[in-house]
Amino acid sequence: MFVDRIKVFVQAGKGGRGCVSFRREKFVPKGGPDGGDGGRGGDVILLADRHVDNLTNLFYEPIIRAKNGEHGKGKKMTGSAGADKVVKVPAGTVVYAAEGPERSTFNVQRSTSSAEQLAIGNRQLAIPIVDIIRDGQEFVLCRGGAGGKGNVHFKSSRNRAPRQYTEGEEGEEGYFLLELRTIADAGLVGYPNAGKSTLLRKISAARPKVAAYPFTTLHPIVGVIEFPGYRRATIADIPGLIEGAHRGLGLGHEFLRHITRCRILVFVIDVAGSEGRNPVEDLQNLRREIGLYDPALSSRPWLVVANKMDLPDAKKNLEAVQERFPRTKIIPTSAANGEGMDALKEALAARTTNDKDIVSAGI
Repeated sequence: MFVDRIKVFVQAGKGGRGCVSFRREKFVPKGGPDGGDGGRGGDVILLADRHVDNLTNLFYEPIIRAKNGEHGKGKKMTGSAGADKVVKVPAGTVVYAAEGPERSTFNVQRSTSSAEQLAIGNRQLAIPIVDIIRDGQEFVLCRGGAGGKGNVHFKSSRNRAPRQYTEGEEGEEGYFLLELRTIADAGLVGYPNAGKSTLLRKISAARPKVAAYPFTTLHPIVGVIEFPGYRRATIADIPGLIEGAHRGLGLGHEFLRHITRCRILVFVIDVAGSEGRNPVEDLQNLRREIGLYDPALSSRPWLVVANKMDLPDAKKNLEAVQERFPRTKIIPTSAANGEGMDALKEALAARTTNDKDIVSAGI
């Protein structure tokens, strides 16, 4: 099961209660107050882990709680702090504040004004709390409450035997929406049955499912391409798009958000028109869909893979595509026969690097 979007309830630990205690030892019958403080509640921490590729673990644990702090003890002993709850998520996870049946106590001021709305095309998205993009990156999603004060803090010249104490603070809690956006150097974009999965199998060690029916690929699959000189790049097979995907048709938003991380867009078209479509119109429609979804994607570097060159009418249609897009890099391939794979690898090697810093790339 592949889960890339899920809503969870998160609750940090509550602080321990302060202690009311008095020193009672031999020869010291009235030693005064010595109640210790309560321990701090545990935090809920998100940790990016390269060995996690989706959010399936949260599907089975939608309620995430950290441990409470222990109560204070006598002899001025502070209670133990609650253990932090570390939740491993894949790199590329975006976190939003979500609404729930109960009022959230999450500190919205830490979330960069999550109530604001950011318009992107026809979508309305809340500004994310955090965007976790690097392996090993940590983020404290909910902070634990502070421990309560013991009676030792309330002693004075007028109150020499105080019985006051304070309860521990409640930890932050709230509902959050976690959304995975696949991180890859290049993304394969195209209509269903254009040959994207077969192409990925030929140029990488990934083994996506291949079948002769639409929407065989139901979730992004990332493969690694090896280049000479010990260089490599990652390429993602994005499930097929249909017209109107920017409005959410055909799970459009579920698929389109995964290409927002890709530095290079590789449009795979069925140049033979074996599915009864026009290759030129296919490419125009694909470019329009991603532009309507996010205008920034239109300025992303891109190239075209004219697939299924082994079928009839492919050469004639290829000339029409080249005439319509004369300044675009177009690579004729036949994924079924393995033709054009070297040329595609050379083109990807020239446009990708080993630098994985997405921030520096402006993505």
